[in-house]
Amino acid sequence: MTDSLTKELANAGNQPSLTPELLELEKNRITSRTVLPPMEFLFSLFGEPCFPRRELVAFTGRAKSGKTFVMSMLMVLCLIAEVLSFRRLVEGRLRLLWYDTEQSDNSTQDILKNRIMPLFWRVAGDDAEFPEDLLDIFNVRNVDRDKREAYLMAAISHYKPDLVIIDGVRDMVGDINDGVVAQELIEKLMKTAQINDCCIVCVLHQNKSGESRDPRGWLGTELLNKAFDVFATEKLMPQRIFKLEQLYTRKYDIEQCLYFSVDEDGLPCVVDEPPVTESTSQQNNNGEERGFINDTYVIHHPDGSWEVKIPELFTDVFKGYETLTGAALRYAVMHLANIESRKFYYKCLNQAMDQGLMTKSKDSSNRVIYKLNIF
Repeated sequence: MTDSLTKELANAGNQPSLTPELLELEKNRITSRTVLPPMEFLFSLFGEPCFPRRELVAFTGRAKSGKTFVMSMLMVLCLIAEVLSFRRLVEGRLRLLWYDTEQSDNSTQDILKNRIMPLFWRVAGDDAEFPEDLLDIFNVRNVDRDKREAYLMAAISHYKPDLVIIDGVRDMVGDINDGVVAQELIEKLMKTAQINDCCIVCVLHQNKSGESRDPRGWLGTELLNKAFDVFATEKLMPQRIFKLEQLYTRKYDIEQCLYFSVDEDGLPCVVDEPPVTESTSQQNNNGEERGFINDTYVIHHPDGSWEVKIPELFTDVFKGYETLTGAALRYAVMHLANIESRKFYYKCLNQAMDQGLMTKSKDSSNRVIYKLNIF
């Protein structure tokens, strides 16, 4: 019983009692003494925890950008301790529920037999027994849309998975831009993750326009607002290399990107970040002179060289914000200046820090945060 509720009941005869609504609300009061279960993360990427229980995680990217490859890595990670740069933080194997709404039955089975199982054997050894009993895989593309949600909730409740992958969540609703339906679905998924102590991964294509890498539609907006982590995949051409990066997080910044390609066996393997070539940067830049930098933040010199207007860029990014986490700062700078390369972003960040534009510290949740210095 909280202090306010105790006082209210003690003075029940002297003042109006709490309404039923307030009595229910009191159950959700949070104080410094509230006893809450500790956060438990299923995995880590480059040593940073990610994929927490009781939370949603979003994955976005264009079609054929490597999303299903990454989902395959996560599925195998439930069964073995390490996959590429991912590590499992939980002792013992995890139970997985893969809810495929997009592909055909044959495609789902093909991924299981020719990607997930071979990737498991590559790490665990050819003689290892594949624990298929820990994988609950359902293809519901041919199931009526109005039944998919009910079937999913029933499956989570019955099979008690640690990790749920909804590939893709767009097919759970009729209209991706129906705000009411989007909000209701995301709230149900959040509640389901909380009640069943699992992490639910929602895969959704990114915006078609190319102006934003955010997940598509009103459903994407709701997911973006509620997800604990948001990851994005991208296929880099002409190298045919896939890139995975964290766009947003509520706690742990993952500053590195995972770059991987597909080997002769059709399995993902880690590769180095490809260099940004002139042709690639011209293609990404829609014809701008320097390849990838927004001309608003460029100083041109008489000899033809150029440099970024570091103070103007970082000042504009902080408009409306007192502090920004490392991930939020990175996303905002790269989005505002149209920077494609993380290496170039960190070059700009180092210049800003060297110029004393920002102060770097950590908040109460141990997240790296930046504050713009006012001169």
